[in-house]
Amino acid sequence: MAAIGLVSSIADAALAIDFGRKGFATKGKAEEGRVLYEEGIALAMSSFKEAQSTADPHILILVEYTFLTQELQFCHEKDKNSRNSLTQAIQNFDDAFLVLEIVEDKNNYKFVDKSHPRYKDYRVGVYPKDSFHVACSSHKTRIKNMLRTPGVDPIEKDLLEQRFSNLSTAQSGYIEKQKKVMEK
Repeated sequence: MAAIGLVSSIADAALAIDFGRKGFATKGKAEEGRVLYEEGIALAMSSFKEAQSTADPHILILVEYTFLTQELQFCHEKDKNSRNSLTQAIQNFDDAFLVLEIVEDKNNYKFVDKSHPRYKDYRVGVYPKDSFHVACSSHKTRIKNMLRTPGVDPIEKDLLEQRFSNLSTAQSGYIEKQKKVMEK
């Protein structure tokens, strides 16, 4: 499936998950809500796995970004903590998209390399820990925290673990891009 198809599937999945969750809370709609929720989780899982199979950092963060923007859209306006967390994650991925363009060009990327200290806290191996790595690492921490939350549905935990794995795959693919541009 092309990137646009994955984005569409992720948006549909997030919508089904949200409607399902809202159905849980509606008297007489719990069973219908559960079905929608499970269908949404299954569609999201399938889409995230397909994205991972591409090993393309751009596609991997694009599907995660889409899921996050949908979650923010459905997030209750009074839930300030979740809204702030989602907004920060989206902003981090906005920065990651920018550096993804830069890493394709040796002439531009050498400035990124020179702008990051050589100290290990600012490096992933020998490569700069730029905004792509920061976005992935921060979001992986966010997902780990969600995985630790008691009462999270087991199928949702599976989805969270898949999303976590996708971010690791995205970083590995991105390191390959860094390696390629730095060796030129």
